[in-house]
Amino acid sequence: MILAGDIGGTKTVLSLLTRSTEGLLHCLKEKTYSSQHHAEFDSLLLDFLPIGESIHSVCFGVAGPVVNQRCQTTNLPWLLDAEALKVQLNTDKVRLLNDLEAMALGMLYLPEEDLIELNPKAKPQTGTIAVLAAGTGLGEAILCWDGLQYHALGTEGGHTDFAPQNALQDQLLVYLRQKIGGHVSYERIVSGVGFSHLYDFLCDEGLAVPCVAVTQLSPDEDRNALISKLGVAGADPCCVEVLKMFVDIYGAEAGNLALKCLSTGGVFIGGGIGPKILPALLEGRFMQAFKDKGRFLPMLESLSVKLSLNPRTPLIGAINYFNN
Repeated sequence: MILAGDIGGTKTVLSLLTRSTEGLLHCLKEKTYSSQHHAEFDSLLLDFLPIGESIHSVCFGVAGPVVNQRCQTTNLPWLLDAEALKVQLNTDKVRLLNDLEAMALGMLYLPEEDLIELNPKAKPQTGTIAVLAAGTGLGEAILCWDGLQYHALGTEGGHTDFAPQNALQDQLLVYLRQKIGGHVSYERIVSGVGFSHLYDFLCDEGLAVPCVAVTQLSPDEDRNALISKLGVAGADPCCVEVLKMFVDIYGAEAGNLALKCLSTGGVFIGGGIGPKILPALLEGRFMQAFKDKGRFLPMLESLSVKLSLNPRTPLIGAINYFNN
């Protein structure tokens, strides 16, 4: 039996599978849990696993830094320890991956219909691949090519310093530094809460008129989702400007990561936000910001930049880890 999971601050998905002698996977059981409703990860395992089930391999993608195969989850009070899980599940084949490592591996198993090319000038090449995913936070990983196969490397690149690219973004950095009280990372902007930060910046700085629908929103409604939705629909001028800034900064950071890991194999974009703002990503601003790197424009303008439409990508990576 293969036990795999995608462990996040909002939800956790566990899957139990078998693999045939021909290598085909068959899912026996899969369940989604609300992570916040459980004080510890063990309670999910006890509920999910049949009593006495024999487990051959275990791989979990976890939202948090994995150090020495231990992970204190970023937005949960859970501590996962691979050595303890080996004893608990009676198998030596246990691996904890950062959630973006799992997503990166999952990208390698997606069919072409799950991927959308964002760069109309892309030329297929072999080599290392950069992986970014904007969602609750901004995750970044690297698929390192050794000449024979890919190896996923997790990073905390989403927490690196935000670098403005124009006068408006200069003003944004000063605003956010004062609002947040110090260091401003890309994750403060290129993530769900980033829509609110950008909206508040434009309104507070007198650069746009506040949106009536956003102003009247009830406390239990998702402000970030509404801003992005109105921006994509072109239904409010302020929200449209928010979306433009979001796309510009997302594209610029994707280009940064591509340069830092020399991703000649291209870039994969994952996470929940990309598919929701797909029209904005396709209209050209993203790729313009991506390749606007001075002397390295010729290299970047031919890189493949593919967006994943499959929300199960991290789980797919965890399922296939021991097969990679």
